[in-house]
Formats: sequence, C-alpha cells, structure tokens
Amino acid sequence: MKAYTELDVFHAVLDAGTFTGAARQLGITHSAISKRIALLEQRLGAQLWVRSTRKMRLTEAGEVYALETRDLMERLRTVEQEITEGSSALKGRIRISCSNALGKLHIMPLLLGFMERYPEVVLDLTLTDAVVDMVHEGMDLAIRSTTLPDSGLIARRLATNLRVICASPDYLAHHGTPHSVSSLSEHVSLILNLPGGFNAWGLSSLPEMRCGFLSNSLEALHAACLNGCGIACLPHYLIADDVNMGRLTPLLAPVRGESTDTSLFIVRPDTTILPRRVRVLIDFLVESFEA
Repeated sequence: MKAYTELDVFHAVLDAGTFTGAARQLGITHSAISKRIALLEQRLGAQLWVRSTRKMRLTEAGEVYALETRDLMERLRTVEQEITEGSSALKGRIRISCSNALGKLHIMPLLLGFMERYPEVVLDLTLTDAVVDMVHEGMDLAIRSTTLPDSGLIARRLATNLRVICASPDYLAHHGTPHSVSSLSEHVSLILNLPGGFNAWGLSSLPEMRCGFLSNSLEALHAACLNGCGIACLPHYLIADDVNMGRLTPLLAPVRGESTDTSLFIVRPDTTILPRRVRVLIDFLVESFEA
C-alpha cells in the first residue's frame, strides 16, 4: 500500500469533499484520514476544515493552504511521472481538447496511430467547439484554430487553416450572390454562439447581417449552410469536398486569402516540467502534419 503524505490526504479530502470520499479515493480508512488531517492541523497550528455531520468547508487558513499547495502537488506528481516514464515504456493519461469537426476528420486518425504505437498511454479526448480553460479543466494539450495563441500558453504551429466564406447554390439562387464585403449586409449569416473572434470572418469590418441560425457547433453551421439557410465562414478542411462537388460556393474571392487565414496550433499550459508522454505526442502530431 502506498504511504500517503499529509499533503496527499489533504488534497484528497479537498477533491472528494468528505473524509469518506477521500478514504474511498485513497483506499484507506475514514479514521486514517481523520488522524492525518488532525496531525497536519496540529503541526501547522491552525484549523484547516470546519466539519459537521453533513458537510465540510475550508477555513481561511485552509483556503490559503489549498491555494498555495495545489501547484506544488501537480509539480510533484509530474516529477514522479517523469522519473517513472524515463525508465520504462511510455504510459499514463494525456487529456486533449479539440474542436468537433477537426477532431473527427483529422486528429482522431492520428491519435489512433499514436495509440497503436504506445498502447500503455491512455488518451482522453474532449471534442468541443468552445475554447476550454486548459488549466481549470486539467487539459494537457489543446488543438486550436486561431490567429494568435492564447496568452499563458505555449504553442507549436501545426498547419495553415484557410477559412472560406461560402453558401449553397440554392441560397444564392434565391438571394443573389454578394460581390463585395458591404453587400453582405443584404444577406443572412450563420454564426457560432461562442465568445471570441470566430464571427469576424477574418474581415477587418464585417457589416451587420440578419442572423439566420446560431450554434456552438461548426458541424451544425455546416449542415445549415448546405441546406441553404444562409452564408457561413467555415474551415476549408470541413468543406473542401462540398466545394469540389459543387454543394457549396466560395464567395468574395478578392478578399479571401490572408484575411481569412488562420493557423492550427497545438497548445499546452506553461508548466515547469513536461511529462515525456506529452512531449512525445506533441512531436508525433507535428511530424504527422508536416508529412
């Protein structure tokens, strides 16, 4: 049985919310948890928890201790994993965030190849078109399409990602074709209902358009665009086949290009120590996109 430190026990209680939950998480008894917390409080000379029969809450001293030791716990865990991985086969979990369409079409096939090469690594993939707070959600990596990486994150560029303003032939037949940015004001837009610069469409000034549909999913906007519901700005990787087959028509060719050009980045939190398994996955993805 692992010998848990007082710090291990404190954070297990913090995560579980109760002594019982912490005991279950660590595989030790409720009384052992209680004794270790009591010893910690005695050593610090301060009460860390206010305990009742129904719930627990941190004291002011407990909140300070939790805040100041959280990063320490993460760094210690990372160091131990790094030492273990350095002397054995690659193993452990990697948490990844990626947009739905990009993840399904391009990232998942690469991850399958990585899992085949490193069977003891567990990949935990979250697909969402929302921008995830990586630190708060405990993500190791995220793959994002953007013009500039978020501050506080370390980024490596994977590829250029052209976004295309487009509409279906059916929509254009009924509403006409916009030939300038200003003429977009006469048309219906399909936009993401998420914060950020997605809906600027890569233009310095996007005129006000009547909104025909909103979604938090690029795939939903893609479906609405194919159905003739309006004009959208969508990633080239998502609509390339539709453009080639004539199901969608690129618009405003003179202003496309760099104005709607972003890049795909693989980003990670700025941590002191990067686990070897995460570093290997980053290199694998970068090399795969280069190939």
